[in-house]
Amino acid sequence: MNTATQSVNWVDKKRYLWLLSPMLPVLGLAILGTYVITGIGWTLWGGPIIVYGLIPLLDRIIGSDPTNPPESAVAHLESDAYYRFIVYAYIPSQFVLTIWGAFIAATGQLSWFEFTGLVLSVGVINGIAINTAHELSHKRDEMGRWMAKITLAPVAYGHFYVEHVRGHHKNVATPDDPASSKMGESFWAFLPRTMIGSVKSAWKIEGERLDRLGKGTWTFANDNLQAWAMTVVLFALLTWMFGWVALLFLVLQAFYGASLLEVINYMEHYGLLRQKGADGRYERCLPEHSWNSNHIVTNLVLYQLQRHSDHHAHPTRSFQALRHFESSPQLPSGYASMLLPAYIPPLWYRQMDPLVSKHYGGDLSKANILPSKREAILSSELHRIIEENPAYMPPIPEGAPTDIKTDGRARFQCSDCGYIYDEQKGCPQEGFPAGTVWAKIPDTWPCPDCAVREKVDFVALDN
Repeated sequence: MNTATQSVNWVDKKRYLWLLSPMLPVLGLAILGTYVITGIGWTLWGGPIIVYGLIPLLDRIIGSDPTNPPESAVAHLESDAYYRFIVYAYIPSQFVLTIWGAFIAATGQLSWFEFTGLVLSVGVINGIAINTAHELSHKRDEMGRWMAKITLAPVAYGHFYVEHVRGHHKNVATPDDPASSKMGESFWAFLPRTMIGSVKSAWKIEGERLDRLGKGTWTFANDNLQAWAMTVVLFALLTWMFGWVALLFLVLQAFYGASLLEVINYMEHYGLLRQKGADGRYERCLPEHSWNSNHIVTNLVLYQLQRHSDHHAHPTRSFQALRHFESSPQLPSGYASMLLPAYIPPLWYRQMDPLVSKHYGGDLSKANILPSKREAILSSELHRIIEENPAYMPPIPEGAPTDIKTDGRARFQCSDCGYIYDEQKGCPQEGFPAGTVWAKIPDTWPCPDCAVREKVDFVALDN
């Protein structure tokens, strides 16, 4: 069968199962509706019951699926508007749920048990919504990027829009990344480090971009301030409508929702480290630098976020086209099943530290280790070289000389996502006006679309 025929004949068997993700906030509305109708307090705990209980159970029963779509079908998958509709469909019911939750919190005369359940049930939906924003923030269109900021408003995590795309993807699996956890680091130590570090990183990234534009950091052109302003407006409006109890509810559910994102971050790159080359640059991000899982139900809920290696290798690739790599390290189970172990450090270490050791062939000097525990880990039984485990590193095309002299009409292409820097057009949103020649671009400037390639990785195109 030729490639064209294979593309035409291939069918996405999960096409309608992807609707499970936008169904989550609808289930959240059903949870609140059940409480309002019945008055049974424990029903407000439906959100955590689904995430910590039902989804892991279904993952265990249904199992995993390592199959990939053929490359010949990817272009069609990427252009199919149905998949974009699935992502957008999450947002309206997410906002209705947040508003209704605030109303019930303020007027329902809830017991502490009921209030806590309400916080967790709404918070879990808004926490998963960060993954909706994650999918949209990697798109090239302005509409998708604005919708990403809007989706982050109920969870008060607007800086994620900046830091994830332009910070985490550039620095992933290195000590410079606040969202990459270290071997020997508990989730409870990681949580404040990543929350504070991600805000600092986002602020620094935007400050540098705005400085190139000749603007101050405290301007509404700052993507962080735009996103945070949406949260302030939403929270202020609901507080004005329902009272101060609503604000308490909104803050608590937002913190819990953000913590769900960060526990996923904690498990995605735990102990994994990109090595430095002789030139002092970190190796390119490879499948071996992310923990993955092919458990079906969690992948349906999280837009295949568990195929994290392919996402980091090709950030602009849409969820429906992400691939499984045999070379990527695998978690013992799906993300949902790993949540509770991540909250219990001894259980997490017992499961994951041997896997980190195995991944590096027993040579833990290659792992990303918490400095305070480095000596103890390297002197433990886990640090025992048992086999060679060479990394496969696909070659990066030799980039164009960074100081090449051009005539103002040259074009240079990102060797990963295909973004083209055209000197005649510049990149105004990054502070490089039309006519900015290649030699004037900083060597460490990352691709504005994928952020996984820098200027030195761009290749010259024939005009």
